[in-house]
Amino acid sequence: MTGPDLLAGRERALRSLELSVKRKLEGFLHGEITGLRSGPGSEPNEARPYQAGQDDVRRMDWNVTARSLEPHVRAPLAERELETWALVDASASMDFGTALSEKRDLAVAIVGAVGLLADRPGNRLGVRVALGNEVRRIPDVGGGPALRRTLRTLLSLPRATPGEHPQTDLAHAITRLNREHPRPGLRVVISDFHTAPWQAAHPASAGWADALRRLGARHEVIAVEVLDPRELELPEVGLLTLVDPETGRRREVQTSKRRLRERYAAAMREHREQTAQAIRAAGAAHLVLRTDTDWVRDVAAFATARRRADTRRTPRGRTGIR
Repeated sequence: MTGPDLLAGRERALRSLELSVKRKLEGFLHGEITGLRSGPGSEPNEARPYQAGQDDVRRMDWNVTARSLEPHVRAPLAERELETWALVDASASMDFGTALSEKRDLAVAIVGAVGLLADRPGNRLGVRVALGNEVRRIPDVGGGPALRRTLRTLLSLPRATPGEHPQTDLAHAITRLNREHPRPGLRVVISDFHTAPWQAAHPASAGWADALRRLGARHEVIAVEVLDPRELELPEVGLLTLVDPETGRRREVQTSKRRLRERYAAAMREHREQTAQAIRAAGAAHLVLRTDTDWVRDVAAFATARRRADTRRTPRGRTGIR
């Protein structure tokens, strides 16, 4: 595909992504969050007695005034801007997909979804891209045109050649995200989480589970686990050559052996259970996306469940993503 054709294809993909997200997810997930203190804002808080000369009469709560026979005003909740940072795992294992898309496509799509639905005045979205020992920064911006530039940057990232980069240290990337962007907000970590939660990619690392827990102590965190069905079970296709996307090492596996396929599937189930347990222990929300399902539907179901849970915890939905 030539350069102009490739650019046109990316533009069509961006327009399609924007239309799908806005049509199917609008109303489930919003980027506005409100504070728990009284101050300038639009959402009413608790009523209190009216103070002449200090309170705006337009805030008068006539229902409470009529019941108490004393003037009351409804103090608003202070609104604050939402700063969102997404951490995208760009290691070679994300350049894999055997169904509707590759895992890296889902990573870009979820960044686009978060950016579109957090597109409110004052809200900003930034992206950090982790590959090997590097953590690239795409500046935090607001507005639709800036989001499209961010998505173009993500779509144009070169594919990682097996063995070209050292193993991506997800714990290091999460730690940098937490240290370099301390202002409380929303943090979205997008990865296939192939490394075990407590396994150190490097001697100085303690594993991504501990880093995610520290991130969750300051921010609202969503961990997006991206999977492909071929990673969960081995197909019965006879002799199969497998390549480690991180190191480039090759190994031939005889998939006709039923016991081998069962052991592999059991090991993957155990790994996924460990991943889910570590994410829960970190206090993060866990969203699982697969390359063989409708990701927009999955995100909508996830957002609906979170909205209902937030409503049970805080009936007025004053914190978090609504």
